[in-house]
Amino acid sequence: MIRQTSCIIARTSDPCRNLAIEKHLMDTLPEQTAILFLYRSENAVTVGRNQNPWYECNVEEYLESGGIITRRLTGGGTFYQDAGTLNFSVILPKTELHAPHQLALAARAVTSLGLPVQPGPGAALMTDGRIFCSNAFYKAGSTALHNGNLLINPDMEQMGKALLPGGKRFRGQERPKVDALYTGLCDQLPTLTPDMLEEALYRAFADQYRCQSVWLDEQMFSGSSLESTAESFQNPEWVYPEALPYNFVVDERFPWGSITVMLQQENGIIRASRIFSDAMEAALFDRIQQALTGCPYLIGAIGTRFEQRLGLIKDPRLLQMAGDVCKLICGRIRAMDRHGN
Repeated sequence: MIRQTSCIIARTSDPCRNLAIEKHLMDTLPEQTAILFLYRSENAVTVGRNQNPWYECNVEEYLESGGIITRRLTGGGTFYQDAGTLNFSVILPKTELHAPHQLALAARAVTSLGLPVQPGPGAALMTDGRIFCSNAFYKAGSTALHNGNLLINPDMEQMGKALLPGGKRFRGQERPKVDALYTGLCDQLPTLTPDMLEEALYRAFADQYRCQSVWLDEQMFSGSSLESTAESFQNPEWVYPEALPYNFVVDERFPWGSITVMLQQENGIIRASRIFSDAMEAALFDRIQQALTGCPYLIGAIGTRFEQRLGLIKDPRLLQMAGDVCKLICGRIRAMDRHGN
């Protein structure tokens, strides 16, 4: 049960520093506490924890234009951020994280301003048939994190240059335009400002937890620690996947998200594995990668390894996802063997 709440607004628009603050809040969260963190990160793209930036962004062109690409802790899809967007994070105990409950926070804030809200694909929220809010989640230890990215008046032209809408799932197809998928809230409420939406989010947060929030300031935190953590979010080794000679690739779109599995198999052994996905369950794919690495490149061995390494999972949804990934890999191997590849 949440007994106390806090709120903090970032002092800068540095996306990596804001991610560092978010991680610090997770690492130091007091018991029975929920924290609302509001921030704006100019000219940035954050990819989900298991995404490949090269599949989601026009990387070179965007970096040359002065943009910043980094990787979040949370799973989910890619967030575009500029002066016309508002980001929020809710840090709370893992036992208190319920996705519908969390999504209601942003929906309540926007409807209080007089705009209609509908559920969108995945964990998105929509108005007028297009997405204005993307969301993502992450759990670590006893703590959970909910990210939200609210589009108020984003630069749609720059957003279109930065993102490959839909990422790899539209490979080989004509990609839909950004403004066909997303909308800024100012399209329906021209007078809306980020400050107004911040206030609406704060009120919705206070109503949701029925607590008067204590205001925090990032100057209360260790500056050197934040700088070190921010540097880690800028590290190319964190942002971009290692370029290994993978010789097995399969991808698919499931109801729970898109996935690409890449394996490096040599002499009948899987020497390395990498999974890219926009699914919310970020930690699951680390476990699958660990299960695959070192496994014989045989259908029976892969199935057994999944059972052994993932057998302790109790969540039916996670078990279904792991089963889908196993069937995808084994089905691809079977098809390759049938065609003599």
